[in-house]
Amino acid sequence: MGKITVPTADAVAKKWGEETPKRATYYETNTPLAGAKWEANAQAASANYKASVQASNIDALFKGGIRKAGAAKFSRKVTALASRFGPGVTAAVNDMQTAVGPFLNELATIDLKDRKPRGDASNYDRVKQIGDRLHTKRLALLAAGGTA
Repeated sequence: MGKITVPTADAVAKKWGEETPKRATYYETNTPLAGAKWEANAQAASANYKASVQASNIDALFKGGIRKAGAAKFSRKVTALASRFGPGVTAAVNDMQTAVGPFLNELATIDLKDRKPRGDASNYDRVKQIGDRLHTKRLALLAAGGTA
């Protein structure tokens, strides 16, 4: 068994704040073109949304909101706001650090089961081990009024 080596929240937030703003040109060029794909995929996700929130008629409300906004509004808004992407990321470095820190700390405490040969189904247990711990952490943060 061995611990997962993870970077500090400071290091992750710093790298995110430095590297992500460099993607503004890519975002400005490519995101407006993704409006139709976003709309179709978001509507296709309505059944999963309903299952996760367990509220009656939430799927119709979700699809209606997507339909109301539509691909045109999505493309228009991302085009209009693209120049704010980099500065927005820079402004959110501390928020990102605060949000990712508890999860990085949780990852650092996991003693992973030994890895088996490639293709061994028990290797999925390692993934489940991580997923279960992160899910539990997320729920604990939400229950405590935190963000996750």
